Amino acid sequence: MNFKWVQLLSAMKGLRDSQREEERKVLLGQAAEGFVLLEEAFRKCSKGKAFFGGDQIGLIDIALGCYLGWWKVVEKRRGVKLLDEAKTPGLVKWAERFCADDAVKGVMPETEKLVEFFLQAMVSGAPPKK
Repeated sequence: MNFKWVQLLSAMKGLRDSQREEERKVLLGQAAEGFVLLEEAFRKCSKGKAFFGGDQIGLIDIALGCYLGWWKVVEKRRGVKLLDEAKTPGLVKWAERFCADDAVKGVMPETEKLVEFFLQAMVSGAPPKK
């Protein structure tokens, strides 16, 4: 596999924005390939521990965790499951642990609010007012 991180980001952006079903199927396949590679990276980095760097949240967890809310937006808008228990069980459990951590759960936005923010920004070109 010669898949790069930027390809996953590109596929996710395409899934978020695409209006054509055929294009979304291709992009979903690309994203799935990227998540399988992330699963492999998680296994190698975590060495069986809870997070990428060990027992506690570290820099890689924070960097990747910043995308979790937006991945959930894509899942909700497109009716797909990006982190699949069968294909990426380690990432699924990692995401659950990450979001449940006391340092994260108070700052991780609710999916519904992110969807609303995204839709408003798409319509107006600007984020919604508070």
